Amino acid sequence: MAKLVVLSEGFSGRTYELKAEKNTIGRLEDNSFHIPEGSVSSHHCEVFLRDKEVVVKDLNSTNGTFINGEKVSESVLKPGQILRLGQVELKLEGAAPAPATKKQLDQTRAIPGGVKLNEFEKGAQKPTFQSNSPFARKTNKANLVFLAVGVVLGLVIIAFLVLAFLKMRS
Repeated sequence: MAKLVVLSEGFSGRTYELKAEKNTIGRLEDNSFHIPEGSVSSHHCEVFLRDKEVVVKDLNSTNGTFINGEKVSESVLKPGQILRLGQVELKLEGAAPAPATKKQLDQTRAIPGGVKLNEFEKGAQKPTFQSNSPFARKTNKANLVFLAVGVVLGLVIIAFLVLAFLKMRS
């Protein structure tokens, strides 16, 4: 398993195992690898596991991201190389894990049993639900109240329109 080991004084010996596909390193605690040092930006860089490689991507940090002394914006970090974030140096140890392979099915599998054609022809028996079932029949009381209020409001509006029309004619 690949891991970053901090070499800088005050933090030496701290390690971070690269487990996730995407890891963030920075001064704030919400990073995957938290390094509370003033020269490290709040969100300094991201470390990706791609295939069997470890890729470092600078996140527009103030003091830059360097691999073996060379400033990088995005680059592969190999085991044994030194990664410098601000004034903090880290070393990559171990190899990146092999990518997880997805199991692919080469053909569709039939589910044993299933539904038989003659069950459709006979007409399947309708399921019965218990009264405490979440699928029990709901009452339409709310719908009826809403409909009644709508009808009353409609009649009131029509009555006002008729009155207004009659007043205009007189």
